[in-house]
Formats: sequence, structure tokens, C-alpha cells
Amino acid sequence: MATTKKSAPAKKPATASRKPAKKAPAKSAAKSAPLKLTGKGRTLSSKTVFTSRVFWITRDEVSEPGNATIVSRDVIRHNGSVVILAVDTKTNPADPNILLIRQYRHAAGKLLLELPAGRIEPGEKLIPAAKRELIEETGYRAKKWSKHTRYYASPGFLTEAMNILLAEDLTLGEAAPEDDEKIEIHMTPLSEVLKLIHAGKIEDGKTLIGVLLYASQFHRKAL
Repeated sequence: MATTKKSAPAKKPATASRKPAKKAPAKSAAKSAPLKLTGKGRTLSSKTVFTSRVFWITRDEVSEPGNATIVSRDVIRHNGSVVILAVDTKTNPADPNILLIRQYRHAAGKLLLELPAGRIEPGEKLIPAAKRELIEETGYRAKKWSKHTRYYASPGFLTEAMNILLAEDLTLGEAAPEDDEKIEIHMTPLSEVLKLIHAGKIEDGKTLIGVLLYASQFHRKAL
């Protein structure tokens, strides 16, 4: 009996191996040069839209450094203010007294502890303005005056510059507040004022800046 050979099973066609395609390396973002602004802004037009006893408001069209478009800015205009950091170093030289006042501030809706301050009248110099405000609000006079620091209260929309003057060698006299001013006087050791600041009990900006700068200078001298 004849035998038949079994044929070998057919081989499966070879399939090409599929390797994941390599991703092209990401292009690194081009680094832009840091912005450097120079020059001053130019006011192209200015219109007064409000006037009061204390300040006035203008609407300005301005060309600002680095800005290709003309922008409109509403600005509160103010002659500037003097702030008096009156310090008594005679009672306790190691912990001098700081003259604070406490009065109601309607905009804040509360009584605030702060340094004496007031606006500068047109044409008035800093030290005469500071002497006037110190006497009016507290009755104190000072024999020694010096510039402490100067800053802008809120330069985004307000021109008011706050000029803090250091007043030393104090004597107490009669105060002459305006009719609408009801003011408490608080002569307080620097250490206590700093405790009030760190406890959040003093919220007035000019007082924070004036006292903290003075404290840093005072403690640096003591080292």
C-alpha cells in the first residue's frame, strides 16, 4: 500500500515589527530679552473732572514708556503731605517715646492710631508745614527737625507724596485743632508701638513706614 507524505504546514508570512516612532526633539523656546524701560511718560491731554477742597481729579491721555498705545488715566491730584515722627529720647534713651494720635477716620470707618500729619498748603515748605501740623494737632513743639523718608501713598492713581520728618527735643504747649478734629494724644514707648504693629493694632501706612524705619535705624545704632 502506497503511503503519502504529509506536507509541512505553511509558514505564516513574517510581519514587520512595529517600533514606536521616535518623537522629534522639542524645539526650545527662544528666550526673550528682559524688558528695560527708559524715558518718561508724556501727557497728551488732561481734563479736570472733579475739584474739592483737598484734591482734584484729572482724566489724562498718556503715552507711557514701553507702551505703544495711548492710555487713559484718572489721577487724584494732591499737593502732598507732611508726617511728623516726634520722638522723645530724654525720658528713656534706651526706649524713646513716640508721639501718636488717635482719631476717627471716616474712610476706614474706625478710630486709628497714627502719626500726626497734614496736607501741605500751596507754596508751603516742608518744615513750616510740619511745625504747623504738630502744634495744631498735639500742642508739641520741636527744636530739632530732619528729613526721615519720602514715599508715594498710592502711585497707581494718586499723586500724593508723604514726607516724613523726624522731630526731636520736644516741649508741650497748647494744641489748636480744627473744629472737626477730635484727637487723643498718646506718648508711647517705641517697644510698645512695635508690639502694637506686630499685633495688627496699627493699620495706618505712614505710621508703619515711619516707625519701622526709625526702629531699624535706632537698633542699628545701638549695636
